[in-house]
Amino acid sequence: MTRDWIGILSAALVSTCISTSGFAADELKLKAISDAAIKPIMDKYGIPGMAVAITADGQNHIFNYGVESKDTGRPVTSATMFELGSISKTFTVTLTSYAEVTGRLSLSDKASKYLPSMKGRPFGDVVLMDLGTHTAGGFPLQVPDDVKTEKQLMEYLASWKPSYAAGTHRTYANPSIGALGYITAKSMGKDFAALMEEQLFPSLGLTSTYINVPKSKMADYAQGYKRSGEPARMTPATLSSEAYGVKSTAGDMIRFIDANMGLVELDDKLQQAITNTHTAYFDVGAMTQDLIWEQYSYPATLTTLMDNNSSAMLKAIPVKQLMPAMKPRDDVWINKTGSTNGFGAYVAFVPKERLGIVILANKNYPNEDRVSAAYQILTDIISAR
Repeated sequence: MTRDWIGILSAALVSTCISTSGFAADELKLKAISDAAIKPIMDKYGIPGMAVAITADGQNHIFNYGVESKDTGRPVTSATMFELGSISKTFTVTLTSYAEVTGRLSLSDKASKYLPSMKGRPFGDVVLMDLGTHTAGGFPLQVPDDVKTEKQLMEYLASWKPSYAAGTHRTYANPSIGALGYITAKSMGKDFAALMEEQLFPSLGLTSTYINVPKSKMADYAQGYKRSGEPARMTPATLSSEAYGVKSTAGDMIRFIDANMGLVELDDKLQQAITNTHTAYFDVGAMTQDLIWEQYSYPATLTTLMDNNSSAMLKAIPVKQLMPAMKPRDDVWINKTGSTNGFGAYVAFVPKERLGIVILANKNYPNEDRVSAAYQILTDIISAR
């Protein structure tokens, strides 16, 4: 482990002391608010288990519901790990941002700087910022099934032809963010999963977050369920680690949300890297696109949040680049959804209110219901203060 990462690791284990309001410390009131939003959704979609973590005025609260597995009947606990799906992408860009802060790469670099075989190819001219904002020019949602090896990935990228000029359309895609993670690992001279599990996660103080869940922790890995009710867990695939492969607990994830609001004491460079991921690069209607994170002026309406987290956002959408990029700000609602075949997740935070939420479930259910539940919980907390 390099010296700068050792320094980050030691600093990450100390949390900042923050004064808390009487309401934030009232567990019973918070649980009643969480129950009112979560239990109807579990009943509506037959979700076996969920975990909700709330950060309010510097205090964390975790509420567990249901079971890890319908077969075992084991209850969801603080140790239960859920698949995060595309929320994994926020960790990928955190690593990329850290690589930039420490001089390993620049978001203005072209892909060919790190992948020389792409020189003279359209992909070689793509700048890293566009890979991190879904604006590279048009990738499919998923890496094609026949791309199974690193050699085949390089062939795929070499043959890629953009559908749009870079920076003109947002096309939500796993191949682009996956390629950014791949390039970031190249710039740092190590395997991507190793960088995450041996350096980034520990430096953030995350003790139960993995790409490859160790055998000793498999008993805490929740069983996922498709919308049809069939059991499902993700199968590793090309660029899955970079795009949707992280598994974590509610406790670890709410710490990550706290870190994103500057409420955890971290190494200065790592904190700067996290803050930089909140830089807004593109207007996408009512939403602005940060590095993976999606941002809205606060207060945002529930309708706005639901519309912009719907499946309609998977289509190609014209965007307007912000020139210059908008610096990180506090008066925003920042969020990200994540799904795999058997899991559904949502995270959101409002720095101005020192409020954030993590909702994890071991069944895939509609994004709109996740957003609605989070909105209900956070607005009820604000109203009750």
